Amino acid sequence: MTTSRQENISVSSSLRRTLGTGDIIFMILACAAPMGVLAGIIPLALAFGNGAGMPGTQLLVCAVMMLFAMGYVRMTPHVRNAGAFYAYIALSLNKEAGIAAAYVAVTAYICAAASVLGAMAFFSSDLLHSLFGVSTRWEIWAGLSIAIISWLGYHKITMAAKVLTIALLLEVGLILLIDVLILYKVGLSGLDFTSFTPGTIFAPGLGIALIYAINGCIGFEASAIYQEEARDPQRTIPRATYGAVMVLGTFYVLSSWCLVLAISPDKVQEVAAADPGRLMTGIAAEYLGVLGRDVFSLLTVTSLFAATLGFFNNIARYLYALSRDGLIPKPLGRIHPVHGSPYIACLLLTVVLTVVVGAFALAGLDPLLSLATSLSSMGAVGLEILITATSLSIPLFFARRGEFSFGKTVAPLVGGLIIAVITYLSLDNYSALTGTDLAIVNRLPFLFLGLVTIGLLHGLYLRKYHPEIHARVGSTHVEGDVPASDTGASEPISHGAKTTEKHA
Repeated sequence: MTTSRQENISVSSSLRRTLGTGDIIFMILACAAPMGVLAGIIPLALAFGNGAGMPGTQLLVCAVMMLFAMGYVRMTPHVRNAGAFYAYIALSLNKEAGIAAAYVAVTAYICAAASVLGAMAFFSSDLLHSLFGVSTRWEIWAGLSIAIISWLGYHKITMAAKVLTIALLLEVGLILLIDVLILYKVGLSGLDFTSFTPGTIFAPGLGIALIYAINGCIGFEASAIYQEEARDPQRTIPRATYGAVMVLGTFYVLSSWCLVLAISPDKVQEVAAADPGRLMTGIAAEYLGVLGRDVFSLLTVTSLFAATLGFFNNIARYLYALSRDGLIPKPLGRIHPVHGSPYIACLLLTVVLTVVVGAFALAGLDPLLSLATSLSSMGAVGLEILITATSLSIPLFFARRGEFSFGKTVAPLVGGLIIAVITYLSLDNYSALTGTDLAIVNRLPFLFLGLVTIGLLHGLYLRKYHPEIHARVGSTHVEGDVPASDTGASEPISHGAKTTEKHA
């Protein structure tokens, strides 16, 4: 009788394994919003960074992300938790640090989701006005988008994956078409590889270019968030992580290089600085005509919608993991008996996004210049901090187990140190990210210090007064102490219980 009850609890509180490698890759890429990056971030990097050296800078950053990924995926056999950063840091450093990371992660993802939602609402209103001359308030589009995203997240993860896949294929297809047309026009004789030479990459403005380059790549780390829903996490998560880094890297390097070729390496910085916001729509109009420009604008909206949906799913699963581990109210860990989604977490997140967007609307602030810029920069810095901490903690985890290798030690250590430098540059040049000199906006990252302090104090409180919860922090779905190979792992037998493995 007891065994049957425990099995029922385990089944009802577990996320369903329905996602394949392709599903996860598409959700990761959708979070990265490639159309939004190409239309918004890369023109800013060309204008205010190292100009024609941006493609080479992007290539270097993708190489650094691959170093991080090498250590990141090697944690998969050892930690099975939808909390990802939170669980990895808790197991590698200590429980208190893990709780602090959880608070930072949830806040950073909420900021990212709200910022993208604001940008999408702005471009939706602008697109309708440019096509039909109809003026609509951005708040209407924001509210409608929140309702649709909440419905998709509540009902089924695979349904959300299909929506993201369609949106992503359309936007990537259009951008690649523009790339091909640019390459065809310049011809073999017009190919210029100076964008990848040291002198061009390490030109003045490299620091700003690095910030934008890494911000464009953020999102691939979400692969581990879905490991409890992956059909075969041992193979699916590493493939999805490496695949996402390679696809993003190839896409951004190729497209930014084609953008440089379309204008010319000597003039691209000057042209981009003149009007970075309309650089890509101008290129689209030149190579695809007015119709192509309008389609590009439409797909920019769908790209931002897909990114918001991806962030929504990430946050919901973080809340699910934290609730299951006893850090936040238990209802947030409930799984819908029919849809298999963390539906209470989805409902809470719907309320949070509504409140955030509503606050900006009531204050009469601009959705793009105020909501999008301020919260996107804060979200990016928060995720950079988490990637740095996670990357540097991975070698410590394996060192305690007596395991040392390039993938477990050298790659994450080197990658973490480089990302730490980029994080410092982001903070030092934060006003360049936000595009404003307002002190209240540029001091937002200091909130992360408060969150870290609260997280550490929460951990110490649990250690002293609730040791049973403290022991469970980040350890749900964690393997036993038997050393694991890079590829072997077993399924967890139940929540909060350690598992053993058989190794060949």
